[in-house]
Amino acid sequence: MRITTTILETREQIREWKKAGCTIGLVPTMGFLHEGHGSLIERCRRENDRVVVSVFVNPTQFGPNEDLEDYPRDFAHDTALCESLGADLIFHPEPEEMYHDACAYVNIHTLSENLCGKTRPVHFQGVCTVVSKLFHIVEPDTAYFGQKDAQQLAIIKKMVADLNFDIRIVGCPIVREKDGLAKSSRNTYLNKEERKAALCLYRAIQQGQKVIAKGCSSDMVVQQMEKIICEELLARIDYISVTDAITLQPVEQVERDVLVAMAVYIGKTRLIDNFSYEVMP
Repeated sequence: MRITTTILETREQIREWKKAGCTIGLVPTMGFLHEGHGSLIERCRRENDRVVVSVFVNPTQFGPNEDLEDYPRDFAHDTALCESLGADLIFHPEPEEMYHDACAYVNIHTLSENLCGKTRPVHFQGVCTVVSKLFHIVEPDTAYFGQKDAQQLAIIKKMVADLNFDIRIVGCPIVREKDGLAKSSRNTYLNKEERKAALCLYRAIQQGQKVIAKGCSSDMVVQQMEKIICEELLARIDYISVTDAITLQPVEQVERDVLVAMAVYIGKTRLIDNFSYEVMP
């Protein structure tokens, strides 16, 4: 497995592989990899000749007073995991390499204005910018993203369509701990008491799935989920919302496929989770 830190050496390696007729898969990450990332790498390995994993804590998707400096990092662990899962290359640049004197950014409207976009207004501009840069550098045939970041996945699919990237975007299922908590690098921020409290997110997901299957209104689904979260003293709701699965706009009635998404603070740690519901014809 090779590790590159510059755009030039990464492009040179990609060109060699493409000349040999290899297909390229990309797994973009911010590092501190866990089993959720591992599932993306494993699928990428099954479906491509060459696997590229980017490990880059992207500063442009962090707003003021967010956790850029404290975001967990462990490149030695990331390297060992990538190698064990059969990755061929890790692209691990410094911010200066990616953003030297940068003036151009990628914005996407509408889809970025709801859910996480309400309280993190610069976040998705940073996501779209760095992902589009990675797409230009690596030129993958396929790129893999986790469904836990459902809004991000929807936005990237729309960006790829709107900007005519010739790349297939694959969304992979949420990977959970045995007790149901969604795998996240930010779980490491939780102390023992907070880790236990964080299970209210999964209990709310389970309750939401039950009531939505009964044909309840969006308001009823949200109310039932809010009730469970509010029973946990360490939890504070950022949002719980039922949205159209494609446009991410709020819906009052569940008459088409929807995404039910939430962000909840456990102590100072902001966690997200979601589930999708398909309306049977």
